[in-house]
Amino acid sequence: MSQKVLQVGTSAAITIPKDFLTALQLKVGDQVTVKRDEKRGGIIVLPVRKVKDEKEFVVWTKEFLSEYGPALKALAKK
Repeated sequence: MSQKVLQVGTSAAITIPKDFLTALQLKVGDQVTVKRDEKRGGIIVLPVRKVKDEKEFVVWTKEFLSEYGPALKALAKK
């Protein structure tokens, strides 16, 4: 698929086909990470995903550190 590079102020933009947005569950205004792929000479665009349930993540992290914290500290000393 061929897309055109557009002038937007002093920057440039590339349009993203609607079916790509749908497949990636993206909408206008969402954040993406843009990286240069030096090996292939191209660009990689990845959606920025936020943790759906931040409280659940915090609980999981506390449980993980409670169980594995001492082992992690011991490994860090080596």
